[in-house]
Amino acid sequence: MDLNTIEELMTPGLRNELPPWRTGDAWLAGGTWLFSEPQPALRRLIDLTTLGWQPIAETPDGLEIAATCTIADLAAFGSDSALPAAALVLQCCEALLGSFKVWNMATVGGNICMSLPAGPMISLATALDAEAVIWTESGRGPERRCRIPELVTGPHENSLQPGDLLRAIRVPLRALHWKTAFRRISLNPIGRSGALLIGTLDSATDGFALTVTAATRRPARLVFPGVPDAGSLGAKLDQLILPSAYCDDVHGSPDWRQHVTRLFAEEIRRELGAAVW
Repeated sequence: MDLNTIEELMTPGLRNELPPWRTGDAWLAGGTWLFSEPQPALRRLIDLTTLGWQPIAETPDGLEIAATCTIADLAAFGSDSALPAAALVLQCCEALLGSFKVWNMATVGGNICMSLPAGPMISLATALDAEAVIWTESGRGPERRCRIPELVTGPHENSLQPGDLLRAIRVPLRALHWKTAFRRISLNPIGRSGALLIGTLDSATDGFALTVTAATRRPARLVFPGVPDAGSLGAKLDQLILPSAYCDDVHGSPDWRQHVTRLFAEEIRRELGAAVW
């Protein structure tokens, strides 16, 4: 869709070339949502792709995924990498049901900043205990970091302030070696996720975590020192995810979402528990 209110397109090549934020601005990366509907309030687009960020970098501390990394680039990494968590990377990419055009344009940062319950990059980053790196004040202010459940606060809601820019997602090295279990369901074969749950198991410590997304208004990550029994897992689900936290929309009712969340949680508990029992 043409955005006929845009008066200026900026293409900075360096961080210090990012302009001061003003009303009517929008960051542009893949643009798959931005160009999908009218944006009458926008006057200027600031193209982040011209900054030339490396899509994916393996570092001594783990993995850095640039906000401008496309789903296609991340999926290719998931297919090629021998890391234990690589399979989960590919599963989460495939949960974004889109054409090859979408896959080659949509970005990891865009999926997270849209803050939709069903955003699979939110699921992936939450499950791997990733940290969001945020440039404040249009890249001129101090850098801040937070976990994804602190960033994504509700449907189309997040803790980013005007001018804040998601620079990257940093996955800790330890998380790349976790065993994982993945469950997803939707009301139809090509529908948006109604529930997406991920379990992780740290083989070094037996630490277990369960991530619940898509079913809930914001991501939730439940952490245990070891694989819990069924009663303990169910009790913590009830404690941390109240009935009002489940989404109610065309992609599923709250009762159904709560039911499949409990079902998948137990399946994941049993699957990962088999590795230590």
